[in-house]
Amino acid sequence: MIRIAPSILSADFSKLAFELKKVEAAGADLIHVDIMDGHFVPNITIGPVVVKYIRKATSLPLDVHLMIENPAKYIDAFVKAGSDMITVHIETVTIKELAAIAKGLKKSRVKLGISLNPGTPLAKIIKALPLVDFVLVMSVNPGFGGQDFIPSALNKIRSLRLIFKKDIAVDGGINNFTAKLVVGAGASVLAAGSYIFGAKNTRKAINSLRKAPRR
Repeated sequence: MIRIAPSILSADFSKLAFELKKVEAAGADLIHVDIMDGHFVPNITIGPVVVKYIRKATSLPLDVHLMIENPAKYIDAFVKAGSDMITVHIETVTIKELAAIAKGLKKSRVKLGISLNPGTPLAKIIKALPLVDFVLVMSVNPGFGGQDFIPSALNKIRSLRLIFKKDIAVDGGINNFTAKLVVGAGASVLAAGSYIFGAKNTRKAINSLRKAPRR
């Protein structure tokens, strides 16, 4: 079953509660929340306070994607804000730090994901795989929405699927064409921003991703 995670980076924040209810009613499975600090990526978005209010506006699981330096310092705040899943980047943590994060999140019953940028080799996360519940493969360079899909992500997904049996999520440039490519490569969760929030028919957009033919 392919799950769809609308990324609120592309939502209209002047009516965010409405946007969340819209994708929830249209069949979204979870909400992808991008947290950027202006250091690890060249953009700044939101923090735990906003996540707290997002939690109030939707009953869908929240996958909080920490594109920030020193994520361990902020994990507790995002857990308290209502995160159901927290993703950290392998570029920002050591395996020892990740193990400590995993232990804490397990106690809080929050799932842990590890992400890697397009330029980071898959080998970098191999030791992290036993510690995490899912992997998020970036198919754009993180920082801004609306970017084009980077095809080299496909080989990374294929190789990962051979050694990792849990969820593989993909984030960046996802539309009805790239969806069939990443699902064919082994992805099971698709994070999509502008394709969903910019669509005239939200339900149709979500269904086109979930039911995209495999290649």
